[in-house]
This record gives sequence, structure tokens and C-alpha cells, in this order.
Amino acid sequence: MYKEFYNFSEQPFSVTSDPEFFFPSQRHEEAFSHLVYGIQERKGILIITGEIGTGKTTICRTLLGRLHTNIKTALVLNPYFSELQLLQFIVKDLGITGDFRSKLSLISLLNNFLIEQSTLGNNVVLVIDEAQNLKINQLEQIRLLSNLETEKEKLLQIILVGQPELQEKLKLPALRQLTQRVAVRYHILPLDRNDVGRYIEHRVKIAGRLPLDIEIPHDNLPVRFTDRSVEIIFGHSQGTPRVINIICDRALLLGYVTGSKVIDENITLKAVREIGNYHEHHPRSPEKSSVESL
Repeated sequence: MYKEFYNFSEQPFSVTSDPEFFFPSQRHEEAFSHLVYGIQERKGILIITGEIGTGKTTICRTLLGRLHTNIKTALVLNPYFSELQLLQFIVKDLGITGDFRSKLSLISLLNNFLIEQSTLGNNVVLVIDEAQNLKINQLEQIRLLSNLETEKEKLLQIILVGQPELQEKLKLPALRQLTQRVAVRYHILPLDRNDVGRYIEHRVKIAGRLPLDIEIPHDNLPVRFTDRSVEIIFGHSQGTPRVINIICDRALLLGYVTGSKVIDENITLKAVREIGNYHEHHPRSPEKSSVESL
């Protein structure tokens, strides 16, 4: 509705996980770098956690879009499958054909595929989003898949992406063998105050087809969020990107209705009142990132 008013090519604050809008904050870049390291070094199992709306899925989609062509990938967005169905989905997503009727045949097909790719100098990555929803027997299946290896390297790199509950689940005694195989861990924190302002401007530039590497005066942007507006957005979102998007999208709609290309304190407060106090449902993460590389 407001795209033409602000001269946007697309909506800047959609809540979908669009890699084009990936914002390289220090925390998101660190998470990205840990994933790349784990894949390149064939570390086996990697875990990325974060609260709802902190950008985990966007990082994964961005990663998959930037990987070299010699890295084959499979992406499971919602692991609500049985153990057999999960294996079937993974094998199909990798483009493997054959007998999908039993676990034994599926693992055999996958193992043959992984050995073939390794011989060709390729790597294979499996990403499972919303991994906190995996059941214990499914996670044990993941551990068994991580055992597919040669004498020198892991044949399959597995990235588990989920909410903090995933870390709690991995503390269960039944999953200690899996936990011992986790080579890289990273917990994504919300954006800090300075990053929130940069995040908003970053998305406005992309939607306005403006270069990201050039500093543009605020008055030359398609829309300007005042400093006080950014303070309010940070206070109510607590730095959670998804909540920032929801507030900013409503604020832009209100700006359009009032004919204003400056999003000030009054517009922002009205936007917050209309959508409710979202940060109550998105508590802040611990103060420090949890990073572990083995």
C-alpha cells in the first residue's frame, strides 16, 4: 500500500526470512563465520540457537545462497516427520533416487552419495531449522548420520538451528553421545541500540534500491526514522529483528496515511500502541553470546 509513496521497490520490513535483507551485525556475522568454518573444516555437527525472531532462519538461507557450488545442501524447515520420513525428505532434497522404503536402504543410498561427493571433492550440508522440535529418537538418528565419515573427515555436515530449548534438550542423558559430537555452537543475541538504527537504515536502503556501501544523508533516504523513534523501537523490541520489522511496518503505514516521510516519536508510539507490546512475548537472551568451537 505504501510502497509507491516511499518509492520502495518492495516492502522493507516484511517478516519473511529474505536473504537479500540480511543485516551483517557483529553477532550475525559471528554466527555466519562459525557456520562457514564448521562446514569448510568438516566439523560434523554445528548448532545455532537464538530466541524467536532473532534472524536464525535468515542466516541459514543467506548461508545456503553463498556456499560454493561444490557444496551440496538439503534444508529441512519444519522437522515434524517420523524418523523414516525425515530420512526420506533429506535424501530426496539432495536429489538422490532409489529405494525409499526402509531406513536401511535410505542410509545406504545416502552413504553411497556422500562417498561419491567426497571423491569428487564436494561437501554435503544438511540444515534442520526449528530443531528444538526434534524428538529424542530423531536426534539420535541425526547422531547416527554424523557417523558417516572416512578415516580423515566427516562426510555430512549437520547444522541444527533452533530456539534455546534445543540446548536444554541436548543436556538430557539420553543425548549425551550427540552432545559430545557438537563441534561448533553459537547463540545469537538481539541487536544492540546502535545496531537497531543501522538495521532500519539498511532495510530502507535495500527497499529503495540505494547502495549499502555509501553513506547517504538521512534527508535523502526514502523515509527517515528520527533518533527518538529508533529509541522507542529499541525499547519495545529489545533488539529482536522480527519485532522491529512489525513496528516499522506499522509506522510506515501510519506515515503514509498522514503523508509524512519522517517517522517521528508520535507516529512510532502510535504504531507500538496499535500492535501491542511485543517484547513481553520475546524476552531478552543472556547478556553474552555463547560460542564454542572444538
